[in-house]
Amino acid sequence: MSQVLVTGGTGYVGGWAIVALLQRGHDVRTTVRSSSRVQAVIDAVSAEVDPGERLSFAHADLTRDDGWDAAMAGVDFVLHVASPLGSGDDKDADALIVPARDGALRVLRAATRAQVKRVVMTSAANAASPMSYRTEGVTDETLWTVDDPSLPAYRRSKTIAEKAAWDFMAGHDGPTELTTVLPGAVLGPVLTPNDVGTASLIQRMLRGEMRGSPKIGLEVVDVRDLVDLHIRAMTAPEAAGQRFLGSGPFIWMADIARALKAALGDDAAKVSERELPNVLVRLMSLFDPSLKAITVSLGRRNRHTTNKAQQILGWTPRPAEKTVVECAESLIGHGLG
Repeated sequence: MSQVLVTGGTGYVGGWAIVALLQRGHDVRTTVRSSSRVQAVIDAVSAEVDPGERLSFAHADLTRDDGWDAAMAGVDFVLHVASPLGSGDDKDADALIVPARDGALRVLRAATRAQVKRVVMTSAANAASPMSYRTEGVTDETLWTVDDPSLPAYRRSKTIAEKAAWDFMAGHDGPTELTTVLPGAVLGPVLTPNDVGTASLIQRMLRGEMRGSPKIGLEVVDVRDLVDLHIRAMTAPEAAGQRFLGSGPFIWMADIARALKAALGDDAAKVSERELPNVLVRLMSLFDPSLKAITVSLGRRNRHTTNKAQQILGWTPRPAEKTVVECAESLIGHGLG
């Protein structure tokens, strides 16, 4: 089997990527920014699979050049699923954009120097979307989001980082190949109570911290299905040089609440099924800056198609309702509900 480098083993997607690769017989090396995080990764992964001697660690930081050549030594494939942390504040978009772009380029430069066979990089469905979610229709991988300062910083960072990666590879004539995966809203079970990642949305619902749901639709992809898509893209010859949407089935947030109530009974007693009027959400955003970024998605109409991933890679995501319920059950099991 192959030696695979997973960037950001302490992350939500990174942890599940390590699990899936080990389960499929690969040896895994993962990057951590500090040796103090090594045991946390081992503990998280061990909840699903015994890593034995097949999991190793490299010290590397996406914001620094040091360590990346050593991390790539002897590696066959790279799953670049990590993204450096930034403020995400739209008033300082570069705090998120610059580290995301430069981090991707650091990984690619080191991978091409090591002549890695293929890098599979996580982008976002937001990088293949029209400017406005109010635009009717279904989007595929041929569309690139047009960068504009009016867009949220996170969406811009994903678009700019992916575009920089493809531009870099266009000027590279070595054996290394690039494939990108563009997920939607990543949910599903958590490996550890110390990192719930994007599952914090379900956690807030369970805790009654959301008095209602804004009229926002999410294309929910299970973290396990997302990792499966990455691995399929890593090994399939026909995936080289391709973008693959992995956005999952569309579901309104109010329907997520209803699915939780129907499946969990008393454990979902604090979940509100109320759908908030758009005008109220916009008014609330004047006093709660965390709501400002979501107002552009109210009443969302645009969706993405995953036909390409299904037809070329044989990938099939599970139903959104199943994912959110299993996400909630996992949170409850970890005492986080």
